[in-house]
Amino acid sequence: MEKAMETEQTDPQPMSKNAKKKLLKQQRYEAKKADKKAFAKELKKREVERKRKEWDEKLTSVSQEEREKLIEGRKGLRKERMEKRSEEKERKIEKLMEAKSNGQNIVIDLEFSHLMNSSELNSLVQQIMYCYAVNSRCTSPAHLWLTSCVGEMQNHLQRLPGYDKWIIEKENRSYIEAFQDQKEKLVYLTADSENVLNELDPKAIYIIGGLVDRNRWKGITMRKAEEQGIQTAKLPIGDYLKMSSSQVLTVNQVVEIILKFLEAKDWKDSFFQVIPQRKRCEDGSRDCDGEIEGNVNGGEKDEKRIGMLEGEDVENKDDLKIKRQCIET
Repeated sequence: MEKAMETEQTDPQPMSKNAKKKLLKQQRYEAKKADKKAFAKELKKREVERKRKEWDEKLTSVSQEEREKLIEGRKGLRKERMEKRSEEKERKIEKLMEAKSNGQNIVIDLEFSHLMNSSELNSLVQQIMYCYAVNSRCTSPAHLWLTSCVGEMQNHLQRLPGYDKWIIEKENRSYIEAFQDQKEKLVYLTADSENVLNELDPKAIYIIGGLVDRNRWKGITMRKAEEQGIQTAKLPIGDYLKMSSSQVLTVNQVVEIILKFLEAKDWKDSFFQVIPQRKRCEDGSRDCDGEIEGNVNGGEKDEKRIGMLEGEDVENKDDLKIKRQCIET
């Protein structure tokens, strides 16, 4: 029986003509993105050089006494920033430690690692990094878990700067083993479920499938949950908006939606804040015939908000802030 299940999970569905078309489009997008990335790096380099030159010129144009005042002033500003950053870090640590006792339990299931290549694993790792950073910024953060964190997946995560200091549960065991005495509280989030998640149960343990599936593994999380005999549910996206095409959400988008709802108790506001406008159907658009398919595992990336989730280097200020938070917290 186990062998049959393994065979079913390791044989992806053949790519349809539409899927091949999407793959080609994604490849063109990534090639264009690489050019934009190189251009952005060059602009950043020039800006740093310009500011350094301006500073040097300013120092040479004033007297020795004024020069010393300018240097001391800059040192003072740096010290203030460091002290402020240290205070923020302490507050975040306090909130995350409290979440371990009182926070909503959210599990990222990493048991699908063997179904992904190195590039997809790296993409998932970047999504997890984003989840941790966003959670640490929340007023009331959740209690995050990584289960089945072993092998190549674990190796990828351990390469992240500061990962060893993350205040997050890192479990080698599966969630079934980790929560063997609380199986009735487990709820697997999958868009294939018929149960709509209208409210979050603070005692429930919500599971998100850690799989960058590229639409190759449709229904896999639903089958897994059914075979394990645990509850399933789907986010009430269809009650508040319509997607512009058949798409699934990334792991970090699902986590962020839940975090937004925990703070505001408003699904519509949570969806509109997290799901990119280009993925949402506009009234009167000819692209409004798509249905929400798949599970909450992988999918396209949000270029403007989470370009770093595709494994690329962090470029903009927001992403630099996220990366720094992961290192420091």
